[in-house]
Amino acid sequence: MKIAQIKLKVISMPLKSPFHTHLGTVSEREGIIVEVIDSDGISGYGEGVAFSTPWYTEETVSTSLHIMSDVLIPLLKKRPIKHPKDAAILFQSVRRNHMAKAGLEMAIWDLYAKRNSLSLSRAIGGTRREIASGVVVAADSLTNSLKQIEKYLGEGYQRFKIKINPSQDYSVLEAIRRYYPELLLMADANSAYTLNDIDKLRALDDFNLLMIEQPLASDDIIEHSLLQKEINTPICLDESIVSFDDAKNAVELGSCKIINIKAGRVGGLYEAKRIHDYCLEKEIEVWCGGMIEFGISRAHNIALASLPGFTIPGDISASNRFWEEDIIMPEVCVRNGYVCVPDTSGIGFGINKKRLKETTQIEKVFNFENK
Repeated sequence: MKIAQIKLKVISMPLKSPFHTHLGTVSEREGIIVEVIDSDGISGYGEGVAFSTPWYTEETVSTSLHIMSDVLIPLLKKRPIKHPKDAAILFQSVRRNHMAKAGLEMAIWDLYAKRNSLSLSRAIGGTRREIASGVVVAADSLTNSLKQIEKYLGEGYQRFKIKINPSQDYSVLEAIRRYYPELLLMADANSAYTLNDIDKLRALDDFNLLMIEQPLASDDIIEHSLLQKEINTPICLDESIVSFDDAKNAVELGSCKIINIKAGRVGGLYEAKRIHDYCLEKEIEVWCGGMIEFGISRAHNIALASLPGFTIPGDISASNRFWEEDIIMPEVCVRNGYVCVPDTSGIGFGINKKRLKETTQIEKVFNFENK
């Protein structure tokens, strides 16, 4: 695989409606679009999914752009790679910065799949031809949350995630359950609680939740193991799992019964698949989380969620959930609660170059010397 050029584009696009959590509100989304071009002119696309500020992890768009430009791309220039796995292993010499690594590694996966006339799903071992779709409800009030649920139910979404925090958990979930007693419902705490809140968290057992996601600190595994012993609701870990070793330790400690696998959070598809394979062996359920992505990352998530262990509907909603116009063609659609897994080569979506150009704020080009 001879890389001839890499292009990085920082893009920005307003959300159709603000995305609210107790950590803040996202109204405008920045991201990094990665294009890796080989010596035959074939392009592979990836997406850096860090946010503009470090509210989700320590990475930001600016830090990812720096690490890609000044550290990771120079590594790729020094050492030829034959397979995307080689890039993932090469990047292990750089600590953390998983979202920067993932953006490049996933573009290389797309290029690899295209060069071998494989769909990305098939290239990584996917078996599903369609995946069940869930959605996040992140509204600023109970009234608006109920309106969103009604709307998304009408669009066929199969699983609903509600953002909670200690000031509005029981009352919100109780109201939702009153209107929707059979809804496949989970709660996402984004680390809003501590072990001092065990009684509050135990009370949420009343609502037959599919899971509660990341209730305690974003870097914790040990205290979650203590909490899981005290509540019936399955704990799902998200931010705590940034590597295969984190997943293994969490499972062995009993810190969770479910893991949310985000390729961007763990450094790319190679590490994501390692975590999936381990959880499948250990009978730990997994699902694919979302990052308010543009279409390129969404396409990679579709391929990831086609692996056999992804049994819970993921946060893979339609493009029009967030965007008036996405940067891929065709846009991702949800039909009867499912998203089709493309069977054409690579990620299976074209690039809407006009929309990409309209939303690009910064562009950097890196040329490789191929001898």
